[in-house]
Amino acid sequence: MKTEDPNFKREMRKIPEPAPLTGHGPARVIAMVNQKGGVGKTTSTVSLGAALAGYDRKVLLVDFDPQGALSVALGLNPNEMELTVYNLLTQVDCHVGDVIVSTDVENLDLLPSNIDLAAAELQLVSEVGREHALGRALEPIMGEYDVILIDCQPSLGLLTLNALTASSGVIVPMECEYFALRGVALLKDTLDKVTARLNPGLQIIGVLPTMYDPRTLHSREVYQTVVQAFGDLVFQTVINRTIKFPDAAVAGEPITQFAPGSTGAKAYEQLAREVLAR
Repeated sequence: MKTEDPNFKREMRKIPEPAPLTGHGPARVIAMVNQKGGVGKTTSTVSLGAALAGYDRKVLLVDFDPQGALSVALGLNPNEMELTVYNLLTQVDCHVGDVIVSTDVENLDLLPSNIDLAAAELQLVSEVGREHALGRALEPIMGEYDVILIDCQPSLGLLTLNALTASSGVIVPMECEYFALRGVALLKDTLDKVTARLNPGLQIIGVLPTMYDPRTLHSREVYQTVVQAFGDLVFQTVINRTIKFPDAAVAGEPITQFAPGSTGAKAYEQLAREVLAR
């Protein structure tokens, strides 16, 4: 990797305020994807979702990880859920409206998940059109939401393929760390294959630098390399490391609600404006 360039300066454009809506839908489906774990994917999904809801967008979050971390981040106990995404994917008589739960955040709903979802991958293997199961399940409620964000598991298995096939856009949260950089290159190859074979309309909306620490040379070098490699695909918004994120997760609230004046909350509000502008 290159060393830090002392003359590096990124041109920043003004991000407009989102225009008010006259009605809701049809939803833009966005997958939050990175096959590497621990890059801030779930934090970014819940924080971006809450920030978009704050701009009067109706948002549905889909917990598509058997660990159920997104459900926990919104104060739910995944093991106490009667119906989850698993039921939606595997039971013909289960309707998406039966599984959706409202959250304490206005305009923000959730499709919860738990460890049962791990079994869905095995059950879907023998299904016809197995990569389209999630897309079919979401179809009835597309007109009710403006944005649907899917929190994918940190792998590129059948569940993640379902998310990518159901989506029109991808956001890649990427830790500002060298090995994460290598992972993004592999992910780009997978996205190219999905676009060619399953979903020609799929596009990368942006790469989101997370866990950035401007005090360390390593973070700054990785950030520079990402911008030089992906150019304008890299969001202007950078998510810095802060203790507020784990504190918010423990409280079961998005950062925008837990600490609305914090730098983390402000960053995700800016990201929401940037996503809507794109």
